Amino acid sequence: MAIKELSLKDKDLFHQFLNLGEHRLSVYAFENIYLWKRLFDISWAVIDGHLCIFFQDRLGCFLYLPPLGAAPSSEAVEASFKIMDQENKDKDISRIENIEEEELAFYQALGLVCKEKYPDYLCGRESLAGLRGKKFKSQRAAYNYFVKHYERAYQPFSLQDSQACLRLYRRWMQDRKAAHQGSVYGRMLSDGRLCLQTLLDNYRKLSFLGRVVKINQQIKAFTFGFKINAEIFCILYEVTDLSVKGLAQFIFREFCREMKEFRYINLMDDSGLENLQRVKLSYHPVRLIPAYIATRHEGRLSS
Repeated sequence: MAIKELSLKDKDLFHQFLNLGEHRLSVYAFENIYLWKRLFDISWAVIDGHLCIFFQDRLGCFLYLPPLGAAPSSEAVEASFKIMDQENKDKDISRIENIEEEELAFYQALGLVCKEKYPDYLCGRESLAGLRGKKFKSQRAAYNYFVKHYERAYQPFSLQDSQACLRLYRRWMQDRKAAHQGSVYGRMLSDGRLCLQTLLDNYRKLSFLGRVVKINQQIKAFTFGFKINAEIFCILYEVTDLSVKGLAQFIFREFCREMKEFRYINLMDDSGLENLQRVKLSYHPVRLIPAYIATRHEGRLSS
């Protein structure tokens, strides 16, 4: 059994294993795995016919997804824990992240302790594109204000836009940190900047879709997303100049309007932060998609 470092050359192999199931969580995509390369040492191995993806940083090693295969494998789970235990001085750190609801019973039957993480928010695309009815009154009003007061260009992202997007992200990050104090949120924003750099550096080789909004020839907003399956598109980034009223609602709605081939939009999770939860709930998700962490003992949460 060979453990290999993740590279872009592994994309097709990962897709083969990811396509064995109909996943709905945003983490089940090569794009959303590869983005973490600047923050984790990512490696993988095929064990008992299952793809096992390991993340490691200074805190320890864990399995980012459960072993991916046609059906769950106790052999792959056992072997994965052995690999993690070799890297972790504290073996309680060894764990399996992002288990889907459909496989929860299997991991519980193995005697593992399964705890729920923060769920993904799944919304109907047509609702987000239309913004009809009383429940979307505030978003519709903000959108209409922007359209009325600003001349703008909504267009595909180009690699020439990369540096402008990074500059906008840094300003946005500073504004968000000032408005929402907290070490967890601040760390998320900083991690997001590193992941964005990885996305931009590898945009042509990864299956991302990006859009920007320009006002007076300057990028004032950008968004990136990716396909999870035939029905679900995930919006990973949405960054705007916060001083422009209605811009966030405009780029979000326009992006959702474009995704006509998809039935749902995955807004990812809220990381337990009230400000993110409030925004995501305001778009009235049709379902919260649960995810679970499996450990061998009580008391361990995700990193």
